[in-house]
Amino acid sequence: MTAAHPGTVIEALADYAAAECERSLPADVLHHAKRALIDWFAALLPGAQLPPATLLAAALADEFGAEGGAVVYGTGRRGPLRTAALINATASHIIEFDDIFRDAIYHPGCPVIGAALAAAQASGADGAALLRAIVIGYEVSTRIGVAVQPSHYRYWHTTGTIGTFGAAAATAALLGLDAGRMAHALATAATMAAGLQQAFRSDAMSKPLHAGHAAEAGALAALAASRGVTGALDVLEGEAGFGAAMSRGADWARAVEDLGRRYNICAMTFKNHGCCGHAFAAIDAALALRPDLDLDAIAAITIGTYRTALDVTDRRAVATPFEGRFSTPFTVASAVVHGSVRLDAVSPERLADPRVQALMRRVAMVVDPECEAAFPGRRSAVVTITLTDGRRLTQRQPTRKGDPDAPLTDDELADKFRELAAPAVGAAAAADLLATLRTLDTAPAEAVSRLGLGPPGPD
Repeated sequence: MTAAHPGTVIEALADYAAAECERSLPADVLHHAKRALIDWFAALLPGAQLPPATLLAAALADEFGAEGGAVVYGTGRRGPLRTAALINATASHIIEFDDIFRDAIYHPGCPVIGAALAAAQASGADGAALLRAIVIGYEVSTRIGVAVQPSHYRYWHTTGTIGTFGAAAATAALLGLDAGRMAHALATAATMAAGLQQAFRSDAMSKPLHAGHAAEAGALAALAASRGVTGALDVLEGEAGFGAAMSRGADWARAVEDLGRRYNICAMTFKNHGCCGHAFAAIDAALALRPDLDLDAIAAITIGTYRTALDVTDRRAVATPFEGRFSTPFTVASAVVHGSVRLDAVSPERLADPRVQALMRRVAMVVDPECEAAFPGRRSAVVTITLTDGRRLTQRQPTRKGDPDAPLTDDELADKFRELAAPAVGAAAAADLLATLRTLDTAPAEAVSRLGLGPPGPD
């Protein structure tokens, strides 16, 4: 493939993953892996109480048991690796507070951690092994994602497609697969990767299911490879392979550039708003202008941003939580009226708020050439608010709060975790879980097995 990485792309990625299993993580990488896991649990715990996670749990209830296997969060039960990966990964993508790797237009935490935690619990792995598997899953999948973007995102939901590779790599690492079997796990994952953009262009439950399918399919690919099932090792760059079918001009050199030396998990976006990330820059800009605003004096709001943001979030009417989370006019109007876009932004009362509904009708979205040129490396927006007296207030937002160049601090991430987790499991349990996650690299297998469940009860 290249002088530095002969063979196929899959083999180069598998060689990296197998080598990573044999070495200690750098301190900063370990820290960022913990941040990713904290953020994942923050999205998982409330999501586990909502459909479609609750509906999946009901549909698959005959697979649950009280002991053994992996925790199916929200049920208090355990299940097989694949079942837990499917339901937990789905749950973590429901409330739209999950992490983002900006350059790949991808939410890696949902499929990677959904599969990795289930595999760790099912196999009896300790905290250090789980964190290492998470890093491997993030690195393998984000690099494949970068290689096929931005054209891949025209029709495909990256979390469902690229996430399958991350889930396979993380699960394979926890199963102890060597480089050869790791490669076959990734190759098999490629042909099971799916998730169509059209699935979240309307109010449906398919989008979070993409994350769940990726976690389950990736785990299946790894389990199959562990027993000797083989895949086509040139499935990424082959003439009828993943790149040819699902992107235009895939650049596979990007998938292996600085592999094992530069870690993408250190450049994650952690969401600061409870909605689609394509709306974030506009929300940030609107919030910056808000202190100088009289709501009754707003005549119009114009949002200039990149084309993909319009394609996905230029929703002019909202009535459901899904529609609210995927409407930049609604989320910007809600931010201006209420000062934030958190979980309650899509409550029935807020969705029907006449002030928000009236203001969003005065919002227009347009493509801004500067924002379009910067995408996907930057997610930017420019918001102009025209007042009834003719004055115009403008804020250009070159990035988003939570992006790598404007990150949430550890304290801000902890505040987010407590805000989302405490209503789902209680403040005390949330505090205990946060403390465990912060020291997970020293946690034994029993602690990993009980993550989020609290200490074991008396015999």
